[in-house]
Amino acid sequence: MLAPYRRLFAVDHVPALLFWSLFARLQLGGLPIAVTFLVAGWTGSYGLAGLVAGGLTVGTAVAGPVRGRLADRGSKARLLLSSAAVYGAGLLLLALLPAPLWWAAVPLALATGLFQPPATQIARSIWPRITSGPTRQTMFAAEATLQELLFIAGPLLAAATVALAGGRAAVAVMAVLPCLGAAGFAWSLRRAGLSAPQPDEEEHGAAPARARSLLLNPRISLVLAMTSLLAAGLGAVDLTMVAWARELGSPGYAGALMAVYAAGSAVGGLLSGTFTGPPRLALRAWGAAAGAALLVPLLPPLLHLPTPWMLAPVLFAGGLAIAPTIAAVTERMGGVAPERRRGEAYGWLSSAITGGIAVAAPMTGWLIDLGGIAAGAAGAAAAATVAALASLRLRPAAASAPPAATATRRAAGGGPTGAPPPAGPPAKAE
Repeated sequence: MLAPYRRLFAVDHVPALLFWSLFARLQLGGLPIAVTFLVAGWTGSYGLAGLVAGGLTVGTAVAGPVRGRLADRGSKARLLLSSAAVYGAGLLLLALLPAPLWWAAVPLALATGLFQPPATQIARSIWPRITSGPTRQTMFAAEATLQELLFIAGPLLAAATVALAGGRAAVAVMAVLPCLGAAGFAWSLRRAGLSAPQPDEEEHGAAPARARSLLLNPRISLVLAMTSLLAAGLGAVDLTMVAWARELGSPGYAGALMAVYAAGSAVGGLLSGTFTGPPRLALRAWGAAAGAALLVPLLPPLLHLPTPWMLAPVLFAGGLAIAPTIAAVTERMGGVAPERRRGEAYGWLSSAITGGIAVAAPMTGWLIDLGGIAAGAAGAAAAATVAALASLRLRPAAASAPPAATATRRAAGGGPTGAPPPAGPPAKAE
């Protein structure tokens, strides 16, 4: 079972690149919690706290494709370091802002979000350069699985810091983490020789294809639409659990139930990385939709369980398809996007995820107000189902020929980074 992962981590530079790319994203799950406690402590209003956190989200979503395009055209290491410096400085200013100037936190958060280090876009754009075939599928599955764990560790770290030292300290910690992660990731990229654009990018950097928006590519647009709907559905499940916990008068249940959901996703991602056959995106997407639909009849007002823990097995099972679906979508985007514009494409993918979650928040709240907790879960299931329907139109892209430089290394007996090419077993279907 672990053989695919052993082959993956035997590829040169993969362990360091994966570790530092994930470390550079560690703050993503914890920052909203830290900001919420900080601003709510200043103003006593969770609505204003949400406004500041929303400013960070909007800035990040708006600039995502731009940061990805810059990563495609120039030094990835330099971009990481410069954006991390501005991003970290902005968060530190936010942490040090006097409480009477709370209103300044909104434009500051918006400006800071514009400079979030593009670790996600860069990482996903380089995986196809150093892996191929089943090893590439394992790479995307491993990343999706470990990112799920980040969204457990990040909030726990932020909450612990708030409890020990307050909201200012928590935001300050969230400012330092991406700077350290970006520095480590930049070092790893330079060491692996992946910081500079690919040779054909440098030779044809002004190619006419760059002037055409990626959104005009119907396959890319379909991937983005599906991803946004899927993110809306998954985000709605989290919000539904929060609302249910508040209705029960025990907010602590929310974090525990969401952790069970994430744990199921992590296990599913780990298992999906062992399959060597082509990922079946539609099957995985329908699994994610079914997982959300299973929750509807088990929630009030349709059913009042004696304890929320009775829902834990269903949440775990429902989460099994999440990371595998995310991994398959991520790999599919790499297959349909032009090779020289993968960073930009993954920037759009990040924006689609952010946009889907942003839309899910008010819609889920409205559904819960209208029809109770089960209505929120029904909305999540509906969004995920539409995403699954869209996935039926996303057929696998034909395998593309490797870049000339990579082909030369393989012909000389080396893998994409000079390591021996990983030998995989016969394809194992899902």
